[in-house]
Amino acid sequence: MTNLKDKVALVTGGSRGIGAAIVKRLSAEGAKVAFTYASSAAASEDLVKEIENNGAQAIAIKADSGNYEEVTAAVDKAGAHFGKIDILVNNAGVADGKAFEAYTQEDFDRMFDVNVKGVFFATQAALKFVPDGGRIITIGSCLAEIVTVPNLTLYSMSKSALVSFNKGLARDLGDRRITANLVNPGPTETDMNPATGASADAARERMAIKEYGTAEGIASLVAWVAGEESKYMTGTSLTMDSGTNI
Repeated sequence: MTNLKDKVALVTGGSRGIGAAIVKRLSAEGAKVAFTYASSAAASEDLVKEIENNGAQAIAIKADSGNYEEVTAAVDKAGAHFGKIDILVNNAGVADGKAFEAYTQEDFDRMFDVNVKGVFFATQAALKFVPDGGRIITIGSCLAEIVTVPNLTLYSMSKSALVSFNKGLARDLGDRRITANLVNPGPTETDMNPATGASADAARERMAIKEYGTAEGIASLVAWVAGEESKYMTGTSLTMDSGTNI
């Protein structure tokens, strides 16, 4: 597959789960890929080696997406290394579910630092490397619009902020033909959210198709949004959640 030949992508939070699947898919489509990781150094090294063994190029950059200096420095490093960033995938995110009255100011700050502030400033930093016609893709959540269970108020609040961010960004970047789109996964099988986990059966009860999605499925949607066929789609939210919110 060469749909993204000669393109450069940066994926935040790309060392595991959905992020790693996105890194692999964009690489398989022909892109050179940089990705950030917060703590999974060994997994990041393994992913780079896997991509290089397949004849492609990748670099891993350590950066906490909740830290302004680190995430913007990582964007600068990726842009300097490859000379441009055609595709930015804002994937890094954190989740923490607890009773509303149990949340602390520290919980609030961490959630918004990674899920909102990190997205905003990674995008801002990337734009000096993004050529006209580029792609900004942000990974949100199906819980941005419908909260299906208790104890997710803070997480859902942080993800809902990305909906308006995405629409505003599409307006701001339209003159440069840079698209901004949101991909909203539902329950997705990863090591952090297994389909056999304690809350998995309750999640399946809400699904029209009672199966967890796959990280590879989300990555395939991201790859399409990153490609030429989607160039007239912007400001849109695309949801892949097995019908959780219908």
